[in-house]
Amino acid sequence: MQQYVYHFKKLTVLAFPIFIGQLTQTMMGFIDTAMAGQVSAQDMAAVAIGAGIWFPTMLFVLGLIMPLTPIVSHYLGGEAYDKIRPAIYQGFYLALLGCVPALLIFVFSPFILNNMQLEPGLFNLSKSYLYFIAWGAPAFALFQVLRSCSEGIAYTMPTMLISFVGLACNIPANYIFIHGHFGIPALGGAGCGLASALVYWCMLISMGCYIHLHPRFDRIKLFYAFEWIRWPDVRAYFRLGLPIALSVFFEVTLFSAIALFIAPLGSVVVAGHQIAMNFSSLIFMLPLSIGIVTSIRVGYYLGRQNPIATWTTIKVSIFTGMILAVFTAIGTFWGRQFIAHTYTQDNEVINLAIYLLMFASLYQIVDAIQTIIAGALRGYKDTTACFYISLFSYWMIGMPLGYLLSFTNLIGSKLGVLGFWIGISIGLTCAAVLFTLRLIYIQRRTFSSNLLDN
Repeated sequence: MQQYVYHFKKLTVLAFPIFIGQLTQTMMGFIDTAMAGQVSAQDMAAVAIGAGIWFPTMLFVLGLIMPLTPIVSHYLGGEAYDKIRPAIYQGFYLALLGCVPALLIFVFSPFILNNMQLEPGLFNLSKSYLYFIAWGAPAFALFQVLRSCSEGIAYTMPTMLISFVGLACNIPANYIFIHGHFGIPALGGAGCGLASALVYWCMLISMGCYIHLHPRFDRIKLFYAFEWIRWPDVRAYFRLGLPIALSVFFEVTLFSAIALFIAPLGSVVVAGHQIAMNFSSLIFMLPLSIGIVTSIRVGYYLGRQNPIATWTTIKVSIFTGMILAVFTAIGTFWGRQFIAHTYTQDNEVINLAIYLLMFASLYQIVDAIQTIIAGALRGYKDTTACFYISLFSYWMIGMPLGYLLSFTNLIGSKLGVLGFWIGISIGLTCAAVLFTLRLIYIQRRTFSSNLLDN
């Protein structure tokens, strides 16, 4: 029992700062939208469209970097401190290489926007937003590498502290660039892109200074020597990161595709769906944070060649995530009316959102399970299986089933937007089951290997 209490304490201490950091960064997007909306609906729409291109693109880059965290924790567990600095530098190179296609997407974004048939004013604002925020892409990617370094050595507090720095910079920067002050012309919603780019550079510099000055990082000596690019290492990290990047990209585009599919159903349906999805995204930060910590702890104990502690920390993470999911599901179910009212005063939208939030509460438990187990598998560096499971569950089960339920009579009466929510729930359940089976297989293989070695 004592070992479970120990792992639970480590989990909560590490996960809480990550959760606050993730929540704070989500708040930045909300603030951008709200401040642009004070200018005009067109400016708010430009931020939404620009962010809709920026977000999945940079999440792909983030996915490439994600294996770095368990790699660092693996070296920490094996007390191979001298290997951490070279790994981080190769992560820097991978991040910069990953930014190249991302920057090309932003530079050639007018071709994407042209296909959206936007009115001229909205087209120009969206294009300017993407041009401006593109300057922050390298800083965003490099910051994630430094974050992986910090979280990999089981020190997650900087993630929270630096996110506060970003939030503190974001609001005044938005105000200056949106409305025009200190000789800077008013850029409207496009100014949010420039403000975000500035925020990312501030966060990168702040994290770099923190790592350089804090004694917790003295053993790594990150900035005391330079490391040239080593292509075999970069290729190895790329092979680990690409499946994660594709998994994240497919998951994000899944929800984007649903929004496009339901657009013909009318603005009330889209708005109700958006409320339920936005709130679910906020709740998702809890299991996501636990999943990140799980990958850190798994990597650490694998480095120490301790499969028993590895399995114990995974069980504690899953159990903790399930308990939290039960509470959030109950809270979402009983508070769905209050939640809907905080987003809008339109009664039609509120009624639909209340209905969808009820279904959102039902899948939170399986969503927590699949997210945390996916984190554990990343700790095992089993990223390719995660990709295939995600692709199968979301795009071969969840999306087709959701479409059939929503728009056809093949399974029953047309359910409209509700059909997609049922499809999502079944897809997530499928992912949770397959991830669990994969984890059991990996764990048994690890135990067998350890017995043979002994």
